[in-house]
Amino acid sequence: MSKTSNWVIAEEVAHAIRLGDPVVALESTLIVHGLPSPRNLEVAQELEAIVREAGVVPATIAVVGGVPHVGVSANKLAQLANSPDVRKLAPRDLAMAKVFGVPGATTVASTAFIAHAVGIKCFATGGLGGVHRGYQESFDESNDLTTLAATPIVVVSSGVKSILDVAATLERMESLGIGLVGYQTDFFPGFYLSTTEFRLEWRCESAHEVAQVFRQQREIGVSSALVVANSIKPSAQLDPSLHDELLKQALAAANANDVSGKAITPFLLEYFHTNSAGQSLHVNVEIVKGNARLAAEIASSLAAPSDI
Repeated sequence: MSKTSNWVIAEEVAHAIRLGDPVVALESTLIVHGLPSPRNLEVAQELEAIVREAGVVPATIAVVGGVPHVGVSANKLAQLANSPDVRKLAPRDLAMAKVFGVPGATTVASTAFIAHAVGIKCFATGGLGGVHRGYQESFDESNDLTTLAATPIVVVSSGVKSILDVAATLERMESLGIGLVGYQTDFFPGFYLSTTEFRLEWRCESAHEVAQVFRQQREIGVSSALVVANSIKPSAQLDPSLHDELLKQALAAANANDVSGKAITPFLLEYFHTNSAGQSLHVNVEIVKGNARLAAEIASSLAAPSDI
């Protein structure tokens, strides 16, 4: 392990960063709060295996004993996956977690923040957080957006979670200056759904093109993330009519139970998993696998010499 006063970096990850070899960061909120046990640990291991198969080093990020770990050991990963007391930590929570020595799962925001701080250029997740429905009254907006606006890293996702206000989220991404390209698609994906009605301004046809765009962002001084919107195949998406019905029911259930803030996303995802007979769980897993594969390709392209 390579240890500093701020984080612990697995030796394999630290070695790859030093040499400029490709590394893909993976978040831990998916493991702890996004998927049910024991599937959560299995998926965490599968994602790392997918990245390794592409010749890239995986770096699952989580907070252990208050300290961020970049590249979590198998034992610690199992402990996190099976513990009911792991907090969901955004960047603002990291200092408190360290002082009080508590374990935590990193969100998109804190994973991106830590990954960039240690020199990792590419990160794979499922769906981004964004602007919640009814934000006009609640002002409920994920810290993912403001963090990505100030964190230069490539983030591969399948859009934002479909439980959010997608139109408002896209407007905020534009206002905050977050780079956004579709990967072989002209339309913003809808997480469980392969597409939404929202057309994208830019698309890339290959990992190489994504790497070129990100390099140019850094070259000209753009300090925001580059979000790569990667759609699940239409044949693998959740049935749209089932999705719409479940979303309607889930939002009503959240309102009836006064669920809000950090608790709403895991509540709504669990509602989908429970009431879709496992279909949404299967789609969720396929989403993150596909994003891990693409992120590994992009990381490899970023590690190769530039041709522009």
